[in-house]
Amino acid sequence: MSLLGTIVVGYLPTPEGVAALEHAKAWARSESARVVVVNTGRNGDYAHPNFATSQDIDAIEAELAEAGIEHEVYQPTDGSSAAEAILGVAVQNAADLIVIGVRRRSPVGKVITGSTAQHILLDAPCPVLSVKAPA
Repeated sequence: MSLLGTIVVGYLPTPEGVAALEHAKAWARSESARVVVVNTGRNGDYAHPNFATSQDIDAIEAELAEAGIEHEVYQPTDGSSAAEAILGVAVQNAADLIVIGVRRRSPVGKVITGSTAQHILLDAPCPVLSVKAPA
């Protein structure tokens, strides 16, 4: 019996984003779960490198399809923050798990730019798995 029906993963084209996607895929395979990938620009900046290219999205779609994982990919362009987008998709899809990549930041960096991970961890409607990129 599967405990996970839907896994939402916050994806960025970074080592942390790739690690999050890999963990989500592994969980999805072991649980026969559906994966919903969410990628956003930074605070409405869709030219920012965080906003995955169409080639990145096509590669993710192909990778998940090849693995036999039911999936959807969202790239919201409504100007919402990454945390708001991920949490919104999690609620809309009744997610059983959210997977996010994290990186080390200084306390000052967190104060200046805020923390997407912290927002998700505190406000998520379900458990959150945070993963680091391999060293």
